[in-house]
Amino acid sequence: MSHPVGSENQPMPPAVLEPHEIEGLAVFRPKKFVDARGYFIETYNARAYADAGVLATFVQDNQSLSIDRGTVRGLHFQTPPEPQAKLIRVVQGRIFDVAVDLRRGSKTFGRWCAVTLTAEAGEQFFVPRGFAHGFCTLEPETVVAYKVDGYYAPACDSGLRWDDPDLGIPWPVDPAAAIVSDKDAKLGPFKGFDSPFSM
Repeated sequence: MSHPVGSENQPMPPAVLEPHEIEGLAVFRPKKFVDARGYFIETYNARAYADAGVLATFVQDNQSLSIDRGTVRGLHFQTPPEPQAKLIRVVQGRIFDVAVDLRRGSKTFGRWCAVTLTAEAGEQFFVPRGFAHGFCTLEPETVVAYKVDGYYAPACDSGLRWDDPDLGIPWPVDPAAAIVSDKDAKLGPFKGFDSPFSM
């Protein structure tokens, strides 16, 4: 029988929040406690995030199941006056997760960041308002959960084409084999995009 590494009755150590070179993006790595029963993870702590400078107040939780590997969802965002920040994690499987800076005046405007999120490690990716977001599944039966700080607003629902050559994102799937919704396949290019976001 294995000895417990931690338990719910012990004080939670601080999780690791890793800021990215693109201002506002961060990867959050929560501590995992493992014992003979399984594991325990604190998946969200508003105080810990606030202490790290993440001040979003989340109002809605979303979850998606992608049946096949190579499923692409994105690149999505909501325009003002109903923008959204997101906190993304994987419940089952793995994803290649991407955020693109759409903030006019940002020194990284048009640049992207990609991270791999896994259910096993429990990493979380914080994407603030003013970014497009999307992901590609790396395993079948992948479940993704994410918090948002704004309610879904159909009139503000927008996006950019996931495989836009001007963005140059190295997606881990052949574009011809990617599984993409009809809606996402019709999204426009980054070139000529008049961003409604600013720093």
